[in-house]
Amino acid sequence: MTDGSSKVSVRRADAADAAVIARIHRDSRAAAMPYLPPQKRSHEQVARWVEDVLLRECRTWVAVRGPEVLGYAAVEGDMLEHLYLRPDFRRQGIGTLLLDEVKRHNPGGVSLHVFQQNTEARAFYQHHGFTVLDSSDGSRNMENLPDMTLRWAPGSTQ
Repeated sequence: MTDGSSKVSVRRADAADAAVIARIHRDSRAAAMPYLPPQKRSHEQVARWVEDVLLRECRTWVAVRGPEVLGYAAVEGDMLEHLYLRPDFRRQGIGTLLLDEVKRHNPGGVSLHVFQQNTEARAFYQHHGFTVLDSSDGSRNMENLPDMTLRWAPGSTQ
């Protein structure tokens, strides 16, 4: 997982990362989930949400190569709320690196919600030992799309 010159590592996110996390959040959702409605909030509004809400309410990590942020993961309690990568850095092991950090900090297990349509994310989490707990018709999310709750527990594969 190197580009030939520098290694990818994970560190805690801070307020200085808010703008780049916001960009990753918007770009990744647009690329990986084209079925979502277009984002109505500006980059500045999303960056403010990252700084004022996400970084205060969640334990948030960023995957970095040197000074460059490649992706992020955010956990509230034992719920993985967000795991997004820059679209140009998908399928390079960076999501796994972030997920491993999440698991390390949640030794009792971690849950998440994923849209049923998001088959790539579902396959990624299944590969990492998550199992389906339940499914919903979309009434519990703001996008009103059918989703699933997945859970990883210690002793699961990987």
